Amino acid sequence: MSTTINKADQAYDLLEGMITFQGLEPGSMVSEGTLMELTGLGRSPVRDALQRLAWERMVEIHPRRGVIIPAISVEVQLKLLELRRSVEELAVRMASHRASPAQKAAMLQLAEEMEGFKDTEDLRAYGQLLKRIHHLIVLAAQNEYLQLAMAPLQGLSRRFWFANLKDRDAELRTAAKLHAATLRAISQGDEKAAATASLALNDYLSEFAYRTLHRVDKHMPMRTTAKGAKKARGRADSRSLPAEV
Repeated sequence: MSTTINKADQAYDLLEGMITFQGLEPGSMVSEGTLMELTGLGRSPVRDALQRLAWERMVEIHPRRGVIIPAISVEVQLKLLELRRSVEELAVRMASHRASPAQKAAMLQLAEEMEGFKDTEDLRAYGQLLKRIHHLIVLAAQNEYLQLAMAPLQGLSRRFWFANLKDRDAELRTAAKLHAATLRAISQGDEKAAATASLALNDYLSEFAYRTLHRVDKHMPMRTTAKGAKKARGRADSRSLPAEV
């Protein structure tokens, strides 16, 4: 049983990485057999991984047709961030009161790793750090239902962010600073500071999404309609987001 579970987790990690970093092209359809070849794993672990990814909205499973990798769009990202803003703020507030001493120590270690991250070419390593941070905060909140809400919001918004990085050094430093501030506030049991840091991170992610409206990405065309872009700009103006964080 443990072997099956480990292989399913392995399949999930491999496929999630391919989706996040566009090894599997957004908007494409792939077969289960192709995914088995890409992962080097059997049908059962790949199917288990796909079910989990479908629940997280990272794939769409169409029986007898294949698996669709959802397209990346600004509209979807903004909708995700609207919900993530409130859910993540709740999570860090809960974690600031419920985190164990060991979890607080782990948060401080992660904060140091984020701030000390130097290899901006290794986005997968950075992505693993982000996943560890998200997982630890959810664990520290001590509410198993929180994971059901957080996983899709964080996974999809992470994919959008990595897909649209231009100035890697600047963006990774900004994200590292904001995540580290959240972790340090939680570790100190400071609920107000943790919530403020979490909201600042969401503001940055939202502003980052709005910036993509003004760029033309040659490698990954954005599926943003003129109507959607107008609405997004309107929301940006109404919230008075900063030009830079």
